[in-house]
Parts: sequence; structure tokens; C-alpha cells
Amino acid sequence: MSDPCFTPALTAYRADEVTVNITAEQIRTMCDASGMLAAIEVVAETGSTNADLLSRLNDLTRPLLRVALHQTAGRGRAGRSWQSVPGGMLMFSLAWPMARAAHELMGFPLAVGVAIAEALHALDLPVQLKWPNDILRDGKKLAGVLIESAANKEGGTWIVAGIGLNLQLPDTFEASLGRAVADAPWLAKMDRNVLLARLLNALAKAFGQFDQYGFSAFQARWNTLHAYANQEVRILDHGQILQQGIATGVDVSGRLLLQTPAGQIPVLAGDVSLRPAATD
Repeated sequence: MSDPCFTPALTAYRADEVTVNITAEQIRTMCDASGMLAAIEVVAETGSTNADLLSRLNDLTRPLLRVALHQTAGRGRAGRSWQSVPGGMLMFSLAWPMARAAHELMGFPLAVGVAIAEALHALDLPVQLKWPNDILRDGKKLAGVLIESAANKEGGTWIVAGIGLNLQLPDTFEASLGRAVADAPWLAKMDRNVLLARLLNALAKAFGQFDQYGFSAFQARWNTLHAYANQEVRILDHGQILQQGIATGVDVSGRLLLQTPAGQIPVLAGDVSLRPAATD
């Protein structure tokens, strides 16, 4: 079964008076050799691009990028909802077959964060990384990553990487969330097709690097972008403090390294949250 490319004329949403018109054909014209490995679909609205791709993995024969202008049931880590602002966010998922088995993919969410952050830096948007899977601007969340996986019947693992990137949010959005978030209004004026192609190219290259070298290809790059380097942080699980110490970086497996009075300890990414100790 070949992978379809659905390319309707999408002009229903506007962001800061810039018409959002995204098509697979326009994205593809700006893909490099890595990005061209993926088929591309664009839809006006769906529940969740991650859920869409996960339900189709058995039929996919190549990587697939699925972009939605609006998601009605977007998800974050641990099943948390991801609120969507039509036209104000970039929301997409990328399904990719990895040769590695699931247990060999430690650190993969961090590698995805590195790829996105480096692509945004190349567009003159300075961002940093918060362990394990957030991209920050000025200390506030600009983008999030959700990684899901399934066994590939041909061997290896299918990865589905969901990305939500805030571009231009209404003033009331922070209040509705109850926490601070960042956006990038000037980036919202950029041709979304160009932006998506840049991100797809970066992610496709990163996926290939990870498949070949693992997280070792990303460790130093992640540590360079570490938002809380050498700061005291707390690791929370449902509001309960599990660990507290100085965040010195991540190791070759993507585990956060904390310097504590008892010595250095590694923290595995799971359903835990990192907070700077000074703000609690």
C-alpha cells in the first residue's frame, strides 16, 4: 500500500493577518535528500496526528509526515491534553521506521529536541532544552515533543514523533492554561511550508544519525542547549519531590545527571517533571 499525499487548499485559518496555506507539494519543493525520504500529508483538522499515524503503522511502507492546522484531541506526555490554537501553532507528527529495537532507543526524545532546537537556532530563534522533552524560549515552553513507538513487522521499531510549536498565541491563552508559555510572533509570519520543510529536514537527518550512532551523536549538543545547566532543580512525580540537586547535564543514554550531597545520580525519563528549585 503506497502512502497518499493529501493536499487540499488550506486557507481557513489566519495568524496575525497571514493566511495559513500549507500543502504537501509546497513543503516537498524545499525538502533536502533526507526530508525527501518521507511522504507528506496535510489536513485542515484531525483529532491527533500521533493517533492517526499510530493507527496506520501496519500499512506504511515509508516515513510519513502528517500536518494538521488544528487538532481537537492533541496529546502530551502521560496522556495530558495539548490545547490547540487554530492558525497559531504548528502541529505535526512524523512516523519513521528505525532499525533499532525499542530498548536501544534511550535518549531518542532528547535527540528530537536537539534537532528542533538547532533548526530554530538556524532561523535566529534562540531556544534552550528542558529535560526531557521541552523546548524553551526565555524560560517558557515554546514547543513540546511526544514520542510513541510500536514494533515494526519488518523488524526494528516504528517511531511516531509528535511536535507542537507555538507561533502566535492570544493574550488569554496563558490564563486558560494556568502556566506561562512562549510563542514566536515573527516566526508566525514565515511561510509555514518553508518552516515545515526546515523542521522535516532536520528531523529526518537526526533520525538517521540516531539509528546509526545512538544518543552519543547528540549528548554534547543537548548539553550545550541545556536550559538549567549547573542550576539546582527538583524532579517531581505527581507533585512529590523524588530528587533534588544540581543539574550537570545528560549522560550518553540521555539520563539527567544530578549532583547531590550523596554524589552524582542519574535520573531516567519517565512520567516525571523538572522544576528549578528556586521557583518552588
